[in-house]
Amino acid sequence: MIELPQPKAAVLARREEILAALGRILPDSARGPGVIGDPVRLRAYETDGLAAYRQPPLAVVLPETTEQVAALLRYCHAEGIRIIPRGAGTSLSGGALPLEDGIVIGLMRMNRILEVDYADRLAVVQAGVTNLGITQAVAADGFFYAPDPSSQLACMIGGNVMMNSGGAHCLKYGVTANNLLGVTFVTVEGEVLRLGGGHLDSAGYDWLGLITGSEGQLGIVTEVTVRILRAAEGARAMLAAYPSNEVAGEVVDAIIASGIIPVALEFMDRPAIHACEAFANAGYPLDAEALLIIEVEGNTEEQDALLEKLKDICGRFGPISLRVAETAEESLAIWKGRKGAFGAIGRISPDYLCMDGTIPTGELPRVLRRMQEMSEDYGLKVANIFHAGDGNLHPLIMFDANDPESFRKAEAFGADILKLCVEVGGCLTGEHGVGVEKRDLMPVQFTAAELAQQRAIKSAFDPQWLLNPAKVFPLEGNPLLAAATPGRAA
Repeated sequence: MIELPQPKAAVLARREEILAALGRILPDSARGPGVIGDPVRLRAYETDGLAAYRQPPLAVVLPETTEQVAALLRYCHAEGIRIIPRGAGTSLSGGALPLEDGIVIGLMRMNRILEVDYADRLAVVQAGVTNLGITQAVAADGFFYAPDPSSQLACMIGGNVMMNSGGAHCLKYGVTANNLLGVTFVTVEGEVLRLGGGHLDSAGYDWLGLITGSEGQLGIVTEVTVRILRAAEGARAMLAAYPSNEVAGEVVDAIIASGIIPVALEFMDRPAIHACEAFANAGYPLDAEALLIIEVEGNTEEQDALLEKLKDICGRFGPISLRVAETAEESLAIWKGRKGAFGAIGRISPDYLCMDGTIPTGELPRVLRRMQEMSEDYGLKVANIFHAGDGNLHPLIMFDANDPESFRKAEAFGADILKLCVEVGGCLTGEHGVGVEKRDLMPVQFTAAELAQQRAIKSAFDPQWLLNPAKVFPLEGNPLLAAATPGRAA
């Protein structure tokens, strides 16, 4: 059971006063109310993608400019009010789960493209621009933004920075950190800082590296400068189906060891294959236990050469079938199934937990075998859909949220998977962040001294621990957060 800090009684007692003050800072605009305090409307913000836990906030504010964000932070800092930054709410680790005495600062109205510079291959956008919106803004001129989380239609670039999001194509192009040039960053005191910019590197300490993946613990990003890339001439996908997860894992390891870097290398097991095929009719082989989706790009000659090498590697491991997309439409059909995977699983299970651990690719066969054994031990089904090329696992543990024992088992199963990831040399998270989901598992990966050092960095930026305070670090050991009450399960 996830726990949240004890609410500040003094803040709750001043709710009407706080709402009035927020309204003066952020009056209504043509786009709607600047402050939401109505209990019914607050329900829309009580959870994020980790919907098993819910907690309505004290209020929600919807700024449209960096200056408004700075003013809000100055007020909350002076009054000792906790702050939860929120983008689209697609976080799968509870990263935007509110607090009863906290103010949610929603950045969804900050959705303008501020600048596109093709000569320097960059775009400057507000934090509320969607991931896919960046590519759509530059696609007509032959460019794209590389990181592509499955939620790219909805997730916002500010949240991508905070969670260091990846996606299917991160094997070749890297995650958010590898495609980020600069940010406008507002501290808890309301000071506006500009880190990085239109150049490839900055002098001094790597502040940009510290901010990326910080999960709203250190400040709020309001503008982002990203690298845009020239789009390839074309891309084609292939399917390789195998009789076992272990064999498919060995194929992944063989592809990476060969030195070939596909644009994407995705893995699906039998439950995922069947769910996605029923949803998308992508032509996935239903007799397979495991399926690899491999994509290459370049001109026609480059694609053909890479696909021939990949077919040779895949053919050494006794595939049930090998199929190469011959047209762009066939490739899109293949990806439709993969991109819709999480929704497809929702059709066969009332609820599921989507985990997010990372392992060395050479450990894939062992980890997949152990996950199947855990599935049998817990009596819960698991569907595996993940970015196999970089070892970023996304096991989907199926359970019934209306059954408390089923929920308890699902959380314990997920914790055991993450512990296994650390055991084999990996880490607790790849792209979803720690949030509240993995918060209490941090001591599995980090020593007490390492956690103390990380807390010291948090305290340097945010001495009162007002920014997203119940996330990332275990509540125990921090006097500002030690008293806790259970989180409210859905």
